Amino acid sequence: VQLQASGGGLVQPGGSLRLSCAASGFRSDSYEIGWFRQAPGKEREGVACISSSGGRTFYAESVKGRFTISRDNAKNMLYLEMNSLKPEDTAVYYCAADQSLHATSWFSKGVHRYIEIWGQGTLVTVSS
Repeated sequence: VQLQASGGGLVQPGGSLRLSCAASGFRSDSYEIGWFRQAPGKEREGVACISSSGGRTFYAESVKGRFTISRDNAKNMLYLEMNSLKPEDTAVYYCAADQSLHATSWFSKGVHRYIEIWGQGTLVTVSS
C-alpha cells in the first residue's frame, strides 16, 4: 500500500505548480483521496479532497478558487493544480487516502490523526 507524491519545488508568489500522487497496492477508486499540508510549526491541515468516483471535490477556504484537485482512476493518479500561489502556501504537501471518513471531515482540526493511508511529503516553497 503506497502513495507517492511528487511535483513540489520553489515558485515565486503568483506562480503555479502541479502536484501528482501515484497510488499502488490498493483499490484507490474505492477511497476518498486528497491532500494535506503542514507548514513549519503548524498542525497538518486538509487542503483538498475528491470523492472516490471523482464526481465531488472539496477545498479548504484558504485555497478555494486557486487550487484544483482531480483524479484519474484508470491510472491510479491524483493531482493538485495550484495557481496564484502565496507565501502562506509554503508547506510540505502530503497525499492521503481514506475509506471511512467523509470528505467534508477532512478539513476538521486534528482529523489527520484518523486518515488511513499517507504518502511521503513533497515540499512546496513560495518565495521571491
